Amino acid sequence: MSLRSHRVVEHLRGLITEGRLAPGERLPPEPVLADRLGVSRTTLREAMRTLAEEGYVRRSPGAGTHVMRRPAMRNTLERNFGVSHLIEAFGLEAGTAERECTREPAGEELAEALAIDPLDEVLTLRRVRTANGDRVVYSIDHCPADLVPDAEPDRFGSVYKTLGDAGIEVHHGVARLRPWSADEFLAERLQTARGALLLEIWQIDYTADDRPVLASREFHLADAFDISVYRRGPGIPDA
Repeated sequence: MSLRSHRVVEHLRGLITEGRLAPGERLPPEPVLADRLGVSRTTLREAMRTLAEEGYVRRSPGAGTHVMRRPAMRNTLERNFGVSHLIEAFGLEAGTAERECTREPAGEELAEALAIDPLDEVLTLRRVRTANGDRVVYSIDHCPADLVPDAEPDRFGSVYKTLGDAGIEVHHGVARLRPWSADEFLAERLQTARGALLLEIWQIDYTADDRPVLASREFHLADAFDISVYRRGPGIPDA
């Protein structure tokens, strides 16, 4: 990035973080904005690409460039860690706005996912996760209650840590991603509009010997995260 582009990025990023450019606000057309900033359109385009990659703006063909509600948190999905770790990795304060922990029968779907009986109890943790106070994820974690018999629902916080304390190491996970529309319940939890676009991640975590130990469902605000996946070329053989 050129020095001039860097200065434009710093200037516009500052206006956004200070609230002088409001979330959802449409930026002026490229020629107008370049003229106001006293830079070439090439310099401005380079700066806007950086701001878009950082999640401060969203560029849409035909619709212009709009300020995002919050910087998007980029996740390559190649590492398997909790939501709090992801939020903190971006220098934001991870928090919980709502929390409920229960012991309940697994039911058919969870029983199949966790290879247990439908009547077996699971420890279920439901949380609204926040980044700098903004609600960004509604998560539901389930693990077989007999795996963590000493876990107290009132103290059940980090699921991975609780499993680790019980001597259970998560080796890998398999995730399914789907677009989702916020119903009344999710819209209220995430303080968004009913029908807002969400990303659902349904994941099963396994030990090294392929024993399922955790089933998680997360609903992410679509504009809070920037998801990318590393994909090998078709000519590269599987390991």
